[in-house]
Amino acid sequence: MEGRLNKPLVLAMVIVALVLGLIVGTTTGLADRIFGGPNPKTIASSSLESMRAQNRLVTFVARYVSVTTTEESRFGFSAKRTLILPGDVRYELDLSKLQPSDVTWDKSANTLRVRLPEIEIAGPDVDLTAAQEYGQGGILSALTNANQQLDSANRAKAVADLRKQAQGAVQMRLAHQAARAAIERSFAMPLLAAGYKDVKVVARFPTEGADDPSYVDLSTPYEEAIKEAERRRAAQGQK
Repeated sequence: MEGRLNKPLVLAMVIVALVLGLIVGTTTGLADRIFGGPNPKTIASSSLESMRAQNRLVTFVARYVSVTTTEESRFGFSAKRTLILPGDVRYELDLSKLQPSDVTWDKSANTLRVRLPEIEIAGPDVDLTAAQEYGQGGILSALTNANQQLDSANRAKAVADLRKQAQGAVQMRLAHQAARAAIERSFAMPLLAAGYKDVKVVARFPTEGADDPSYVDLSTPYEEAIKEAERRRAAQGQK
């Protein structure tokens, strides 16, 4: 009778031991080796979904300064105005554009390859608080609205110049390098944590190797850039 009463207890102890063993095995990686743990493709898929949820990634930010001069002549008189305008430009990746087909696992080379969407340029965010305007208008400025027109023309030219600077070959190369490093690191860290220390991650743009780097221009139109800067300056003055 005592032996029969102990059988359920023994069975329960065995089950508990198996459960504990599975827990320990999972934390040490033993369960993965026995039951087949996550492979690089599975880990990469999880990383991809996590990055897509972030939506946008700012990989590089740069500040540029534009110096523009505009001159106008009327009625035999002339006026000239110069504007010094700084502005910030963001280089972004739209991570929502990353698709499963953009992430491939090369088993023979032990390499995870990622095809990136093109860099998008956002801005410029002009800094009107640091802007400097000066010049001479003389009689023409006194008799007409020449100064206002010159300042407006200078601002439009300055915003266009800031965009042009942001699209330079050196700047785009730096933005590409920063984007590749960020994405490669984001995919590599989970793989390293899972024990895949020899896996390489290589991120590349579709236009990699082209003479002229490709990008999507999301620059703010001149009028919106100026209005946004004025709103920020007004908000700062109210604080």
